[in-house]
Amino acid sequence: MRGDVVWGSIPGLVRSAAARFADREAVVEGRTRLSYAQLGARVERAAAACMANGVRAGDRVGIWAPNTLDWIVSALGAVSAGAVLVPLNTRFKGSEAAYVLSRSRAKLLFVTGTFLGTSYVASLRRACASGGGRGPLPALPHLEQVVVLSDDAPADFRTWKDFLASGDGVGEARVREREAEISPSSPSDIIFTSGTTGRPKGAVITHAQTLRGYEIWSDLAGLRQGDRYLIVNPFFHTFGYKAGVIACLMRGATMVPQPVFNMDTVLANIASERISVLPGPPTLHQSLLDHPSREAYDLSALRLVVTGAAVVPLRLVERLRTELRIDTVLTAYGLSEASGIVTMCRRGDAPSVISSTSGRAIPGTEVRVVDSTGTALAPGAPGEVLVRGFNVMRGYFEDAEGTAAVRTDDGWLRTGDVGVLDAEGNLRITDRIKDMFIVGGFNAYPAEIEQLLGLHPDVADVAVIGVPDGRLGEVGKAYVVRRPESVLTGDDLIAWSRREMANYKVPREIEFVRELPRNASGKVVKGELRGR
Repeated sequence: MRGDVVWGSIPGLVRSAAARFADREAVVEGRTRLSYAQLGARVERAAAACMANGVRAGDRVGIWAPNTLDWIVSALGAVSAGAVLVPLNTRFKGSEAAYVLSRSRAKLLFVTGTFLGTSYVASLRRACASGGGRGPLPALPHLEQVVVLSDDAPADFRTWKDFLASGDGVGEARVREREAEISPSSPSDIIFTSGTTGRPKGAVITHAQTLRGYEIWSDLAGLRQGDRYLIVNPFFHTFGYKAGVIACLMRGATMVPQPVFNMDTVLANIASERISVLPGPPTLHQSLLDHPSREAYDLSALRLVVTGAAVVPLRLVERLRTELRIDTVLTAYGLSEASGIVTMCRRGDAPSVISSTSGRAIPGTEVRVVDSTGTALAPGAPGEVLVRGFNVMRGYFEDAEGTAAVRTDDGWLRTGDVGVLDAEGNLRITDRIKDMFIVGGFNAYPAEIEQLLGLHPDVADVAVIGVPDGRLGEVGKAYVVRRPESVLTGDDLIAWSRREMANYKVPREIEFVRELPRNASGKVVKGELRGR
């Protein structure tokens, strides 16, 4: 079943879900419990308010807020009004948010009030205090309105309640007319990349790409009606929004959004809400398994875990299956420029395949590994991962030069990731091209070394970077999180490494840390480690 054919657009999916799963529970947030019919009505009201406030097809609408019901309603409402959604990272500072809003020329912004002790409104106002615009933020002349997702807002902004009320004069017929104008090829969102190689770039993804990609994801994962899905992955990220909200709409699963990653809250939610689906980075599942109070919670409803990272220890996969009796544990690989989904393991794959690879290309997608000249490499040889298929972005937003740099004339996307394909087509990501370092002429891939170090029974988490060395050019340095009560020393780990891996891969320095710096998507911020 092709999602883009069945629903046509994301608002078509919302309306279909409201009808098909009308009485089923759609979203649980504290004491608030919404059915799919009620969620559909709220989204329609938000769409009407967007239209009443001048949002037209193709306008960009930003959202800067954590995982909440209001995020779901405002985002889907904007998209149902024909807007192109621009999610902003909740870790952004005001200047970073202002850059994305300026670059996308967002017309409307939904923003949380205070989150984790930070006033996003004040942060944005400080960053945009000067400029020639007449709107609420002078430095952002295209931004006509800011809606605060709370009951309080500054005089020049609007509250969520007042904003919704402003659309009450827009009839259902007009909303449906607007929805009908949205074609499968219309942009649905612009996902700004992390900006590791400079300023963030906005990957433009269409309704058809989103629907087709996450129909496939839902099918391969085995997501089904009646599942209860704890969404810890942030909504601003494809893993949270599309493999979360969109996938649940497709299958009639119940969404339980969690705005802050806190393992006590995760455990409480799993037990009280009978959570059956828990995607997330490996660190989430590792923390769950190692939590000292885990046995006090009923986790028996858990049946599906989907994770994705360069390093997924085999021991983690085995512990999830044996200790928690989770039927399905899968790994996947994706990037913003390819709709967030490229490869995925299949149910029934061996634990060794799930832990050591990110699975095979999804239907409708090709993956190959090439050398620096673009020549395809044989299985087992590392090179740059290229992707071609329905999922490849239309391009970077208003950036023809940036798009041309990553997309070949025959449609292949250069991912910037180093990987290896095995004979069965399973992809193993070894690193980012820029993260590779060279030890005495040998290419060393941090993710591969991390995978090996993760096999040590006293290593809970690890990240490896290259550091300068007078004799070899560069050598590895490992930042290691020990397991509780471990007395592992650096010399112990280096000696163990010499027995387990080629000499050039062995880290020359070990630094023990309480935790690794990670971004909201769960990826280690290696720039911060290098900065140390």
